[in-house]
Amino acid sequence: MASSLLDLSALRENYTRGILDQNTVHANPLEQFRQWFTEAASSQLPEPNAMHLATVAADGQPSGRIVLLKTVDERGFVWYTNYESKKGQELASSARAALTFFWVELERQVRVEGIVEKVSPEESDAYFAVRPRGSQIGAWASPQSNIIDSRAILEAREQEMMDRFANQPIPRPPHWGGYRLLPRRLEFWQGRASRLHDRIQYEWTEDERWAIERLAP
Repeated sequence: MASSLLDLSALRENYTRGILDQNTVHANPLEQFRQWFTEAASSQLPEPNAMHLATVAADGQPSGRIVLLKTVDERGFVWYTNYESKKGQELASSARAALTFFWVELERQVRVEGIVEKVSPEESDAYFAVRPRGSQIGAWASPQSNIIDSRAILEAREQEMMDRFANQPIPRPPHWGGYRLLPRRLEFWQGRASRLHDRIQYEWTEDERWAIERLAP
């Protein structure tokens, strides 16, 4: 039997901060998310818009990473990235993804599953225009997810782009823009004592409405 590198069996928390009931949540899950996100932001949590994005490669291998939510509208959840990155390639292969938010200080988690589409070029242009100039340069300089020999190569590319766009506005790179996840299933999780957590699920039905159900923890 292999010895443990880390034994975490005694590491646990007892959740007692809140409750969640299917009879009092919003009928629209995006409104419920807005409420929870507003509470997370007002609690001054570090980067409450950080979310885990899970995608699947053509060979079925899942992968995940943390990205930043930038907009929530009536259609879904929006973030921005390099379309040629690993996640961009995986979304081109399978336009389905999952998001997870975990606000540990509030003992809350939100899971979102759905279909992903690119936002319009106009939306991507508008967001790119308000990014810090350094971030705009970085979008041009970095061949995201590609293997590079050293950081010096990246820094040389950065300087090249700084020289290229000196004293002028920086346009959005054609390989960079936004994605929107159109939710089809969401789960709101509120930690409770004795691991008997509250889990409320919203699922988009064939008759185009949100069904709300409680799940066992």
